Amino acid sequence: MKLKKQVTVCGGAIFCVAVFSLYLMLDRVQHDPSRRQSGGNFPRSQISVLQNRIEQLEQLLEENHQIISHIKDSVLELTDTGAVSPSGQLPFRSANGSWVLPFDGRPTFLAVKPQDCQFALGHRGQADLQMLDVYSLLSFDNVDGGVWKQGFEITYEPTEWDDEPLQVFVVPHSHNDPGWVKTFDKYYTEQTQHIFNNMVVKLTEDPRRKFIWSEISFFVKWWESVDTLKQEAMRKLILGGQLEFVTGGWVMTDEANAHYFAMIDQLIEGHQWLERNLGVIPCSGWAVDPFGHSATMPYLLKKANLTSMLIQRVHYSIKKHFASTRSLEFMWRQAWDPESGTDLFCHMMPFYSYDVPHTCGPDPKICCQFDFKRLPGSRVNCPWKVPPRAISETNVAERAQVLLDQYRKKSKLFRSKVVLVPLGDDFRYDKALEWDQQYINYQKLFDYMNSHPEMHVQAQFGTLTDYFSAVYKANGVVMGARPPAYPVLSGDFFVYADREDHYWSGYYTSRPFYKNLDRILESHLRGAEILYSLAVSHARHARMEGRYPTSDYSLLTDARRNIGLFQHHDAITGTAKEIVVIDYGTRLLRSLIGLKRVIINAAHFLIMKNKDVYRFYQTEPFLETVRRAPCVSCLLLPCRYLVLFNPVEQERLCLVTVLVNSARVRVLTEDGQTLPVQLSAQWASAVQMSGEVYQASFMARLPALGLAVFHLYDSADSPMTLRSDTLLRLPGHSQSVRGVDPLPVRSQAADPQPFYIQTQSLMLGFSGTTGLLESVRRKDDAQEVRVQMQFFTYGTRPSKDKSGAYLFIPDGNAKPYMQKDQPIVRVVEGPLFAEVVAHYQHFQQTVRIHNVPGVDGLSLDITTLVDIRDQTNKELAMRIVTDIQSEGTFYTDLNGFQIQPRRYLQKLPLQANFYPMPTMAYIQDSQYRLTLHTAQPGAKTPWISSSLEVILDRRLMQDDNRGLGQGLKDNKRTANRFRLLLERRSMVDVAPVSFPSLLSHMTSAILNHEVLALPVIPKKRGVPPLRTFSPLAAALPCDFHLLNLRSIQNQDSHSPSPHTALLLHRLGLDCGLEAHNPGFNCTTTQGKLAVAALFRGLDLQLLQPMSLTLMHAGTPLSNGSAVALEPMELATFKIQLH
Repeated sequence: MKLKKQVTVCGGAIFCVAVFSLYLMLDRVQHDPSRRQSGGNFPRSQISVLQNRIEQLEQLLEENHQIISHIKDSVLELTDTGAVSPSGQLPFRSANGSWVLPFDGRPTFLAVKPQDCQFALGHRGQADLQMLDVYSLLSFDNVDGGVWKQGFEITYEPTEWDDEPLQVFVVPHSHNDPGWVKTFDKYYTEQTQHIFNNMVVKLTEDPRRKFIWSEISFFVKWWESVDTLKQEAMRKLILGGQLEFVTGGWVMTDEANAHYFAMIDQLIEGHQWLERNLGVIPCSGWAVDPFGHSATMPYLLKKANLTSMLIQRVHYSIKKHFASTRSLEFMWRQAWDPESGTDLFCHMMPFYSYDVPHTCGPDPKICCQFDFKRLPGSRVNCPWKVPPRAISETNVAERAQVLLDQYRKKSKLFRSKVVLVPLGDDFRYDKALEWDQQYINYQKLFDYMNSHPEMHVQAQFGTLTDYFSAVYKANGVVMGARPPAYPVLSGDFFVYADREDHYWSGYYTSRPFYKNLDRILESHLRGAEILYSLAVSHARHARMEGRYPTSDYSLLTDARRNIGLFQHHDAITGTAKEIVVIDYGTRLLRSLIGLKRVIINAAHFLIMKNKDVYRFYQTEPFLETVRRAPCVSCLLLPCRYLVLFNPVEQERLCLVTVLVNSARVRVLTEDGQTLPVQLSAQWASAVQMSGEVYQASFMARLPALGLAVFHLYDSADSPMTLRSDTLLRLPGHSQSVRGVDPLPVRSQAADPQPFYIQTQSLMLGFSGTTGLLESVRRKDDAQEVRVQMQFFTYGTRPSKDKSGAYLFIPDGNAKPYMQKDQPIVRVVEGPLFAEVVAHYQHFQQTVRIHNVPGVDGLSLDITTLVDIRDQTNKELAMRIVTDIQSEGTFYTDLNGFQIQPRRYLQKLPLQANFYPMPTMAYIQDSQYRLTLHTAQPGAKTPWISSSLEVILDRRLMQDDNRGLGQGLKDNKRTANRFRLLLERRSMVDVAPVSFPSLLSHMTSAILNHEVLALPVIPKKRGVPPLRTFSPLAAALPCDFHLLNLRSIQNQDSHSPSPHTALLLHRLGLDCGLEAHNPGFNCTTTQGKLAVAALFRGLDLQLLQPMSLTLMHAGTPLSNGSAVALEPMELATFKIQLH
């Protein structure tokens, strides 16, 4: 204590001397007569002197910070004589062998209002078509339908249109993939830019010509490269209704693997660009190429105020069934909707493809004759050997009659006498000749048809919205309303098959390395958006925006667009050529580096205790995210400050692991409390420890969306730093194992007896033979549940049709994974975590449990590191076998947004029972629910009724004949990350829809939004005082997810406007599972949120409800208003914080 006083007095004296020195210098500057100039005009030499003085002042200030920083470090080290945590206890082992931790003792509670549980049990709106029932009903027999191979013969009476003529809308389009067999830039340079350049000329030639465009990423690139004359010509075509933007997203997003955060973000990016630059608001959705369709998409489009949508790639048997019942147009309703508020009008294209041979009618041989790009002499011809003929006066009557017959047959599949005929294909209209061939020949046909009343047809070029408007008008309803007697549908359209047993379930897993990278980028983007918006708002509040690097906004824009680009249905799907995948990966990596910069710059400003001393230097970052050699990815002690960012909107009690270069690490909280640390080895191989790097794990409580400051330093042994106990179970005694001081390691020959690890919440059993998980027992439950981990491989069919990037065509049931030698198994136990690591030839699985109260300690953290680069035509699967009697029903999520019930259908081939699993899947019976949460998309099936199976990686040596022209041979060593959650059911519901529990939602959040560790870079002049940043003044209701806090761009510059988009999602909850204390205060509020009281230290100056993508504005609310959301509702608000 005496020493502490001496240090404090000494430090205070030094501080006083420094401050007095600064005062004298200021006084000298102010009162020196030689520095006074009349009229405020300073000679250049005097300005230079003054500038030097100011720089000296800044240096003195920073030297003062260094002095204070050293004093603080000294005081912390001298006063920390092994002082323990606030509970006054050291970690100890209980009688049953589990570790008991000192805990901060803060009481936490879970208070979910009963009203907030009713939604999961409530009434649902009645759907005429429930896709789960449709799948059960159909035989999937694939009978030859004649000219329409996958359909049936269509007949009609010629007089059917006498009273109401057929309306035909031919919609020219060009499907442009932003990367597939060429990169985005190469497609643009070689093809897409020519489409736009020709469009400006050719549409202008005749006002009757129409066109639709979908991919805004390409359009922006063209717009920014052309002169104002071309821009104005294009603008005129758009305002005149000749060019329509459909959907208006950055890309035509994949709907199986994409997360709803990214789906929305790319939609906002496209819509905001259209509104800012063209004043355009899309009305209709167009999705002709995603490989199956999710129910999430119509909900997002509905919330963006679109009125109609179109889909194409649906299982051929579903199309046939819907065509036979004239149900190809329907109102698509969310399964959880109690009324009809989510209904969106949807048109399903009836035939095989969106190309010209499969769009005019049921006979592709005839339709191909009306694709005038294929006229004789073209490099593209008709596979049916009958070429098109140019329309002339001599053949127009016959040609018009043949084409009208197809139009009439197609119209018989729909309920109105309005028919849609898309006219286009991939990268069409890139040559001026094709514009003339298509538009001139079709106009001749239209002119003939329209001038002959006896044909009872009105044909014209149109946009997609022209078609939908005509359908609504024919049915006497307003845009977006349900036409009388049109069916209501709920469910989704997975798994897609285009012919025979060719199911497109392979791409759910293809290239998992990039799928994983995408999720990491999305979490970084969301974190960067939130921190940037908060930092800019606080800088404005402090009148310091001139000193904050608002130019980081360009890095956000770049990341939004690159992540948006990767949601394209040939990118995140893993179905592009290798060179294109490398291009996507390069873009993502560049964006990751940029986002880290945005995060560290925002965190730097927000954690400064005294904002007046804040200085931003572009070349001298305050924090870092990538550590440097020689200690790769580790904190170089003796003394470092560590900032932890929690991207989750709830307070977080969790285990944090960092790499350090000293075994004598001590961790202190901001207020000087020593935290328990578990010191573990960093392993260079299965049996060899690293002698230079150690893992330091500690339990941290982090504020919601906040930044917490910790102090790490190298010091004498602390009773709060405990070493892990490590045991290696070896297949024999042939390998020598040595520990590294101070971390001993024991070894023993493996035996078949099961072994266990445990925490205060969980006990896990493992096979002594395989080292893999066998059972889970929750400590509050006497019953041990079988949860057996197994690994299998699939081959591919030996015939000509084989698995590839898109297709999964296995050679039968999976075969158990086999290797010659038994695995090396490492068992690590300690006060904060226990883990078992099993080393196999092609994978390494780590199962870890955290001894932490609340969410982080209630599930199993599983990482499976996969490397199958030496395999040929093999797919590696992880199967979890249980005793849960799920009776063939299982549940997968759609886009991380909602849960879709599934049934394993024996009548379908194995590959048809694999479904996309973007974030979770579960099975359940009357007692238990077992949920597998995932940090990357994958393919999932319940191979047997009591199991969950996930494909981890696939290596395939051949193309699957869907246009890619390559196999999948660019595999990478990939970490697949999961959380496995076992919950006991307290109430069995019989509702047709299902929701995760609150604990399950939170488990998914902590898995997909990891804590970011941001070490403070050591400063020569010392580190200024830092403090924890807690942005929320009040806790967000724990059934709310803050999806984004997105700074809105200024109208005419690449900088942020004063406005921010607040995107909220109220989660749907299943309260029928036993509730656990989450480790933080958790309450629900029946969907009400007071936004004005949400952000600490900021004033709310605007609160305005908006459509999802900010295109439509509601009436501003009073700043003190509480907003209200229904369960499952997504809502966007434009806010202004100051």
